[in-house]
Amino acid sequence: MSRILIRDATIITMESASPLPPVENGAIAIDGNTLVYVGPLSGLPADFQPDQTIVAGGMLALPGLVNCHTHAAMTLLRGYADDMPLMSWLNDKIWPLEANLERDDIYWGTLLACLEMIKSGTTCFADMYFHMRRAGQAALEAGLRASIARGMIGTAPNSEEALAYSRELVQAWQEQGQGRITVTLGPHAPYTCPPEYLEKVLRLAHDLDVGIHIHLAETRDEISMIQQQYGQTPIALMEQVGLFERPVLAAHCVHLTDADVEILVRRRVGIAHNPQSNMKLASGIAPVEKLRRAGAIVGLGTDGAASNNNLDMFEEMRTAALLQKVSTGDPIALPAYAALYMATAGGAAAVGLAGQVGQLRAGLKADLILLNTRAPHLCPPHDWYAHLVYAAAAADVDTVIIDGRLVMQNRRVLTIDEEKVYAEVQKRARRLVAAVQQ
Repeated sequence: MSRILIRDATIITMESASPLPPVENGAIAIDGNTLVYVGPLSGLPADFQPDQTIVAGGMLALPGLVNCHTHAAMTLLRGYADDMPLMSWLNDKIWPLEANLERDDIYWGTLLACLEMIKSGTTCFADMYFHMRRAGQAALEAGLRASIARGMIGTAPNSEEALAYSRELVQAWQEQGQGRITVTLGPHAPYTCPPEYLEKVLRLAHDLDVGIHIHLAETRDEISMIQQQYGQTPIALMEQVGLFERPVLAAHCVHLTDADVEILVRRRVGIAHNPQSNMKLASGIAPVEKLRRAGAIVGLGTDGAASNNNLDMFEEMRTAALLQKVSTGDPIALPAYAALYMATAGGAAAVGLAGQVGQLRAGLKADLILLNTRAPHLCPPHDWYAHLVYAAAAADVDTVIIDGRLVMQNRRVLTIDEEKVYAEVQKRARRLVAAVQQ
């Protein structure tokens, strides 16, 4: 494998939960898929001989962004059903259209998502949807790092088939792509997966030694439904079922009691905060600052492009920070560095990849991005952390390296035929809409 040297960049390492000064005139040495040196150029080991050198003066180097929760192939549904409440959106629009999805639709929709994520600096994503072998194939070809889960509806006629599929998915796809692809189990939510079904999921997770990706406490309707059926909150119900005995990635966690927060912190549950989707669907505002101060593991996600409507993690960081300030009435709530940490190291921890990605330090996987700072909105450089969260845009991302491989350089994606993706997606989206309009 090749050896890459990045030199002259300003390096944002995200090594600590508290801000550290950026490394000026820095160097990053990559050997194969591993970072072997991150620090001042003056300290670069003399014996490191690169095959390729990237001169990155005027650029910021930082860990690739981690999208902790999405439904990648829902790019096919982008703009199809907007300005609706969640349950009507699901029951009347999304689920009827999804009933017509074919395996190759998932491949092309996921490939479009991968293209969008690469161009906006995301190097790793956690995905829950259908036909996940095809989603895995798209991520593999695009060069991304992905945690994939087959979404399971416990009340559906195919609930047992979904469990069997998930078992086979783990057995066939775990650690594919030299470890870039990992697999979890994906029970949809407590209101679609009753306790007896979740117990089956839990047994399978123990058997396969994998984690679980689930939607929790997303809307007031969900809270009311679970309270009426089981006399407790969704979080308390999951604790009772024993779900948190496994590593869990919990999407949303919008409506939480103090007891819920205590459970999530004590059980080290990874929380995927999706501020823009929660705002658009009027689901509410997650108590992220309370969770953060309590010591919870919190990352950021976009949710699917049908409820966002993009996969832009720079927008998500900015929205998360501003939303906590206005909702708490505290201008120092969720400061810029904390939001950036959620999108990098915090996100890596939430999806079970702490100590592998999300930071730039020797020994970790070489997942990083270079951001071009030669832009009016990033000048003058008073505070790079503030600029990244409050001013930077997806289009500022110049170069993306994942697992030591150049995936995008000078804004050109090297792993995907963009025009072919656009043509295929438009053709398939037209077919899906026509099917539900008949």
